[in-house]
Amino acid sequence: MSETQVKQKVREFYDQIGWQQASSGLYQNARYEDLRPVSRQYIHRCHLRINRHLAAQGDFLLDAGSGPVQYPEYLNYSQGYRYRVCADISILALREARKRLGEHGLYVVADVANLPFRRDVFDGVVSLHTLHHLPLGEQKQAYHELYRVLKGGRSLAVVNGWTDSPLMRRLGWLVRLMETIGKTIARLRRRESRPEKTGQTAESSANSTPTGTFVEKLDAGWLRRELSDLQPQIWVWRSVSVRFLRAVIHRALGGRLWLGLLYALEERFPHYFGEKGQYPLIVIHKPKG
Repeated sequence: MSETQVKQKVREFYDQIGWQQASSGLYQNARYEDLRPVSRQYIHRCHLRINRHLAAQGDFLLDAGSGPVQYPEYLNYSQGYRYRVCADISILALREARKRLGEHGLYVVADVANLPFRRDVFDGVVSLHTLHHLPLGEQKQAYHELYRVLKGGRSLAVVNGWTDSPLMRRLGWLVRLMETIGKTIARLRRRESRPEKTGQTAESSANSTPTGTFVEKLDAGWLRRELSDLQPQIWVWRSVSVRFLRAVIHRALGGRLWLGLLYALEERFPHYFGEKGQYPLIVIHKPKG
């Protein structure tokens, strides 16, 4: 598949499926997140980790691959900025972002690997779950584009996902075991999920098994090798996958307590969990001059 075909496929997915609203303000793409109450505080605190690496204020914050700015925590990143510049390949995403940001936002249809902005214009740059939709060659180019448009003395923050998370690989047996137990209990209680017959709430729909678009992730070795000139730092954004959360974390099993402990460990060892966990937070600082 050519790079042009990949981008067309991604655009069509988000215009036709990903950024269509389901109900209660949720988008179809929310099915990629665990929205259950038991995980809510942990997810919230992970989202706010971005703020630690962005300048607190400035004129322009670039949100590269902004989508509709779908979660409340995302709005927090640009509170100290005059404008949040939303750049996305999906027109529908930008229309939805305008509903949330209004005049605080500026909206640009753009390819994150070929940004239509001049050098050194943004006081901060953030990109969330976007670059993995690009082929690896263009992911490298996109990092350099984000760096190019960033002002000297400021930092950019990118959340992506590793292709193969060592931590999730080691815990795969637990996920499979809990999924098997869950299905067995459901059968015994005759609660097999049949959305087309029983109906779904907005939250249960958002948490169903996702069917998505092109994704090509990477690992820490690729990142350090290909972006050595940018000197990326790898921090933790979140160390466990959505599949892990849904299978293992449950209120009846003390899920909130376990996630509180996990968050504390991530805070204590942010680089270890960033490299070994599922979702790294990649921070690149641009020196002045």
